[in-house]
Amino acid sequence: MTPIVLLTRLLVGAYPQWIGSAPSDKQRIYFANHTSHLDTIVLWSSLPKEIRSHTRPVAAKDYWVKGAIRRRIAIEELNVVLVDRRRTEHSDPLEPLRECLREGSSMIIFPEGTRRPQAIPSEFKSGIWRLAREFPNVELIPVYIENLYRAMPKGVLIPVPTVCSVRFGAPLPFTPEDPKEEFLTRAREAVIKLSEA
Repeated sequence: MTPIVLLTRLLVGAYPQWIGSAPSDKQRIYFANHTSHLDTIVLWSSLPKEIRSHTRPVAAKDYWVKGAIRRRIAIEELNVVLVDRRRTEHSDPLEPLRECLREGSSMIIFPEGTRRPQAIPSEFKSGIWRLAREFPNVELIPVYIENLYRAMPKGVLIPVPTVCSVRFGAPLPFTPEDPKEEFLTRAREAVIKLSEA
């Protein structure tokens, strides 16, 4: 167990519960609610070691490259896919994610796009739908991270020890023909359903 996984387990538990799916080497997109800067580390740490080695979290470049400690965690420990949130005329924020999937890695994303200090996820942005259409053979696994917004709410620098669970749901059915809004609603509802499990 790496130091970052051990520390995460000591602070917040990060206990995985597999409901309708099981750990697998299949290429997957794990998509979850987003309430804390710890979400990325907690979800990644809750995966078995052999799956963590080829699963890359997606994270905001402007946050994770600030300071030596964050940068080291992001690049050396988590091997994150860094996304530049500053929009320019010719930039495509999904391109680093496509590259990650093309290389065969699994991925962790937060479709809300930004943290929300609430138990139920907000509306999902369309990125996950676009990726699912372009990579239809990648399994979509909903994930609900419980209680983490209490461990490290916005503005807090040091996590408050608490018990957090990470629930992995059944693969989300999908075809490239699924309308965007219908798919995004189903994906969000799959995460909300796990909050009630």
